[in-house]
Amino acid sequence: MDIIIVGAGITGLAAAISLRRSGHRVALYERSSMTNEVGAAINVPPNVARFLIPWGLDPKRARFVETPGMYFMSHVTDEKLPAEFDHRSNVELYGAPLYYAHRVDLHEALKGLAMGDLGPGVKPVVHVRSKVVSYDPEAPSITLADGTVVKADLVIAADGVHSVGVEYVLGHRDPPEIPTGIKANLCYRFLIPKADVDSDPETRFYNETPLSTGCRVWVDIPGKKRLISYPCRDYEVINFIAILRDEKVDSTSEDWLASVDTSEILEQLSNFNPGILKVVSKATEVKRWPLLYRPPISTWHKGRLVLAGDAAHPMLPHHAQGGAQGIEDGLALGLVFHGVTDSSQIAERLVLYEKIRRGRASAITIMSNFGFDEKAPDELIDFLEGHPIPKTVKEMIQLAYIPDVVKRTVQTMTELDPTWKLPAGFFAEDVPKDSSS
Repeated sequence: MDIIIVGAGITGLAAAISLRRSGHRVALYERSSMTNEVGAAINVPPNVARFLIPWGLDPKRARFVETPGMYFMSHVTDEKLPAEFDHRSNVELYGAPLYYAHRVDLHEALKGLAMGDLGPGVKPVVHVRSKVVSYDPEAPSITLADGTVVKADLVIAADGVHSVGVEYVLGHRDPPEIPTGIKANLCYRFLIPKADVDSDPETRFYNETPLSTGCRVWVDIPGKKRLISYPCRDYEVINFIAILRDEKVDSTSEDWLASVDTSEILEQLSNFNPGILKVVSKATEVKRWPLLYRPPISTWHKGRLVLAGDAAHPMLPHHAQGGAQGIEDGLALGLVFHGVTDSSQIAERLVLYEKIRRGRASAITIMSNFGFDEKAPDELIDFLEGHPIPKTVKEMIQLAYIPDVVKRTVQTMTELDPTWKLPAGFFAEDVPKDSSS
């Protein structure tokens, strides 16, 4: 089939890899020029590392960092609190490590798999500077900003949290909004080279603790603030994200390229440990944008248009699963459409895709609105498919890491057709196919 993917970000590229290896012709339409990828660091958790590596992604070449654990810290004394989570047994427990990656490095690795020579199928065609302004689910087709209409057998909207595809699926606008009440509504991200911290006698303490190779979370519960830090890019860069509530925030749009002065984040965290603030002061480019949340929507598809990634389930950063869930969507889309040669089969396969993905991604979406130190909400039960609501940090992590999208998809497809098999060469040749399914 001819398939259009709108958006060549992490979700779009994952879908391109999976659909290419499932025998389809893919065209990606990306509004940017793809020459100035931005972003800070991102988690590559076991639930996607389990199949990204068999796909051919090399964590060492991509400069991923394997983390030993997550540690909760006092924002006043910088002392480790009793709460922590050990990730050193992730391979035994979940089949793969938890990696930290620079978002650009992950994007480049996925782009290499989608566009490179590894794996079967026809290389996707990428159309840059091609903004999509409307969709026709029935044709199906997309309309570009210059008026060009492009048709295909299937259209996948993977163009992010502000995708207009949602309106065409639901029949009405349903934009994500800033959380109300007491929830965090603002995020700051910045990167600091490790060498800058090590070279200063006043800040080198930050990397002299064994905790520096893991994730540290400084929690100010009364102040509704969290500062999170972990390394990426071969431990050469330290990633920071500050999550807090600011009643002055009233924008509902993100600008990933806008920067604020470092003094702003220092003021926001002014009650934090002075040593930590000294480290934060070394940031030279701080990004700020509102946190946007949308409750799970009723359906992800209409006609031959389907949503994936942030277009389907925008998530807050508390559980660091936003990118991973988009990658899972991409994997499932390719396998669900393996063997489809006629457009009459598309409606049935979209129902299966939503059956595989909507409950799980919706549960993670709801969880993303709550920190590990908060109680999971009762509404979660509607999407847990029989599993209990997690009550501890360990159970929350298990909810994210244990479910296997490959196994779930293979099981669903073989229930539909007992003769269904994984596409030949879908995983790297040196990885036994049954170990990934």
